[in-house]
Amino acid sequence: MMISRGYTRLASSMFTMVSPRFFSTAVTRGVLSNDMVKAPAVGLGVRCRSSMAAIGGGDKEQEKKQAVGGGGCSVKDDKGIVSYWGLDPTKVCKEDGSPWKWTCFRPWDTYQADLSINLKKHHAPVTVLDKMAYWTVKSLRWPTDLFFQVYFLLYFVLRTYACNMITILYMFYVLVQRRYGCRAMMLETVAAVPGMVGGMLLHCKSLRRFEHSGGWIKALLEEAENERMHLMTFMEVSDPRWYERALVFAVQGVFFNAYFLGYIISPKFAHRVVGYLEEEAIHSYTEFLKELDNGNIENVPAPPIAIDYWRLPPNSTLRDVVLAVRADEAHHRDVNHFASDIHYQGRQLKEAPAPLGYH
Repeated sequence: MMISRGYTRLASSMFTMVSPRFFSTAVTRGVLSNDMVKAPAVGLGVRCRSSMAAIGGGDKEQEKKQAVGGGGCSVKDDKGIVSYWGLDPTKVCKEDGSPWKWTCFRPWDTYQADLSINLKKHHAPVTVLDKMAYWTVKSLRWPTDLFFQVYFLLYFVLRTYACNMITILYMFYVLVQRRYGCRAMMLETVAAVPGMVGGMLLHCKSLRRFEHSGGWIKALLEEAENERMHLMTFMEVSDPRWYERALVFAVQGVFFNAYFLGYIISPKFAHRVVGYLEEEAIHSYTEFLKELDNGNIENVPAPPIAIDYWRLPPNSTLRDVVLAVRADEAHHRDVNHFASDIHYQGRQLKEAPAPLGYH
């Protein structure tokens, strides 16, 4: 008992001597900054990189170093936010030293679209599920075509009633441009949903089962982000009206929940549906290009966001943007048909490495 009390007093005196030294804020900062953080810091840098960076991401890392605060970059932040947390936005510049104006994507997220991809590939439906997916997409295309054709026809007739021929031709020209611009915009509001839903469900599955996803979470979220950038681009070309926004609100709500349930019930069916949707998107953008080539739609200069995102030449036009978007849709077609094929072979997505960075 006496020995126990002696040890207690000894420990108490040692704690009293040590605590001011090792438990003060200043000393803790010094210890962490000098020794303890040096080794883990290297590991954190490698751990947080994507699998693509580990394989061949030297160029990306170099590009980041050049873009972030390098090369005499002078960025004026007029909208700086003062915060207790000290999270200052990263100053990013282009190669010429001018400030990078986009916050939704960075220079290392940009790429050049692969226009050489085969646009005529088609998965012939063989199984019952494939045929269901194919005709589901076809049935969705019919009301979409009807909406845009009837809507613009009625609008055209009402606006041009009792007008002269010159006014009629001019308004027809304007309506054709708006028809395809709105169609592309509406298409992208729906096309950005499947990647987010699939990535979210795979993310929850990975957490639930304590297993990797094979990179498919990142691949599907990349697809959703790419489709969203298509929408941001076409927003610069065609400004939606209030009733078009209301239609998007309704369609997106229905499609999100329907695809969510479809993916839970049968992922191979869900991915096949998206594959056929992308095939229809390729067809729609091909028709868009025909109208541009025929002169029915004005080939306006490409929006600045498209020039930076797809690394297009400064003198690019709307036609170049549509070509890049159509190539993206072809890549999404391949990825989703590939994902469906994996499920049809009785395997899980994690067993086949995801095509990360496949643009």
